[in-house]
Amino acid sequence: MSYELVIFDNDGILVDSEPLSNTILAGYLTELGHPTTYEDSLRDYMGSAVHRVHDLVKERTGQRLPDDFDDTLHSRVFAAFERELKPVDGAVEVLEKLAADGRPYCVASSGSHERIRVGHRKTGLDRWFEPGIVFSAQDVGRGKPAPDLFLHVAERMGVSPARCVVVEDSPLGVTAARAARMDVYAFTAMTPAAQLPGATAYFSSMAELPELLG
Repeated sequence: MSYELVIFDNDGILVDSEPLSNTILAGYLTELGHPTTYEDSLRDYMGSAVHRVHDLVKERTGQRLPDDFDDTLHSRVFAAFERELKPVDGAVEVLEKLAADGRPYCVASSGSHERIRVGHRKTGLDRWFEPGIVFSAQDVGRGKPAPDLFLHVAERMGVSPARCVVVEDSPLGVTAARAARMDVYAFTAMTPAAQLPGATAYFSSMAELPELLG
């Protein structure tokens, strides 16, 4: 199928941020008295907006996270980005081919607009993403696994959901894409295919993606 719009998740698809951000999140939650391993963080929060962290902690413990939790978490994550963040191997080549072919694409992330900007600037990916094709869970009422963000993107970009394909690497993202009735290609570099049920196709290297996109 020849898609009219390619929608990229950001963290783990374009920027190699998941190991950094989940290590920091797990450490911060543990510091606050909510013991969390790196593996716990990947399982519970990978691909989600930060409100999910608040919701799960409240649901499991009855306690609320500090009012400054988001600001502290973001400052720690952004500092790590400045020190260590790199693009996902092969992501630049995929973007170069899409641009050369004139194929529309955009990014739809659970992260904030600031997080996206910081990551793209640090990795040099900002040259591929003008503001009009950058979308965040901040733009809608509910983040992934709800389909709202992907449906919002399709509407804004003027493309039917059936003509969109989403590139994702988290269970929440795959669920959201399927709920939006979009095809979804699941990247298995960090998350095994068995944990990403319902995807249209699976790939383990960015070098495989252009052929999948057709």
